[in-house]
Amino acid sequence: MISSIAIVSAGALGSYYGARLALAGSRVRFLARSDLAVLRERGLTLREKDGVRRLAPVEAFATTGEIGPVDLVLVTLKATANAGLARLLPPLLHDRTAVVTLQNGLGNEELIAALVGGECVLGGLCYVAINRTAPGELTGFHTPGAITLGEFGRPAGERTRAVAALLESAGMKLRVVDDLVEARWQKLIWNIPFNGLAIACGGITTDRILGDPAIAGEVRPLMEEIAAAGRALGCDVPEAFIQAQLDITPPPGAYAPSSLVDFLAGREVEVEAIWGEALRRAQAAGAPMPRLAALYGQLRNVTKA
Repeated sequence: MISSIAIVSAGALGSYYGARLALAGSRVRFLARSDLAVLRERGLTLREKDGVRRLAPVEAFATTGEIGPVDLVLVTLKATANAGLARLLPPLLHDRTAVVTLQNGLGNEELIAALVGGECVLGGLCYVAINRTAPGELTGFHTPGAITLGEFGRPAGERTRAVAALLESAGMKLRVVDDLVEARWQKLIWNIPFNGLAIACGGITTDRILGDPAIAGEVRPLMEEIAAAGRALGCDVPEAFIQAQLDITPPPGAYAPSSLVDFLAGREVEVEAIWGEALRRAQAAGAPMPRLAALYGQLRNVTKA
């Protein structure tokens, strides 16, 4: 039974999922940094197409030591902050704690498994469009979205289904998979072109990417290249999945992908976790990646990675 949840940490994604879970009746404790005082004083506000909801009070803390052991940890930090997990995770664990990384890119499960043991670790892929529009305020463009959930290094078990049921109770659409690595490569089909081109082409939203024929013409070839790399690594990436990623992009309109939000705010971008690690793994498998290599080079240059 999952009776306590920790969100590490309360950025856009963590605040959104944490608020959803709390509004559905779960006890949720948020690790917060810049928004700590706001969360304690005013709570969280969710603005979605079906209305505005507010979570108050919010259990917000400055350290994981203050939060203490919980049944479920949702890691929603940017992968660029993963060095801090060795300090952040231990105070949250008891002998049955499940740790779910909802981070972008490749390699996050392996890193967390090295810290807490692979038997604790699950991974989730979030298909949602949510931005933090002000301290303590979130705006959803494509919500509640969907989550693909699996276990690290093994097929999904009873624990995975329990976490999935909890998230479903908060209104999420869940897909449980036995091959988490395959799901990660599928998620990159959208993340690599849209997050990358948004930055490399001058800081533009998804509608502008699709509205410029020259830029839009790079999207599908990049998707096809990532799909080919996934297949070279034994992952199934159906053509229908690629088309679905193209189909879901126009409806949110002028959406700023999370990497673009970080870039425009002057924060470190997850260049290595999303583009660099994908390129290295693909090349190691013998997959030619000229477009990804070029985009990775542009991103390293513009972000000074």
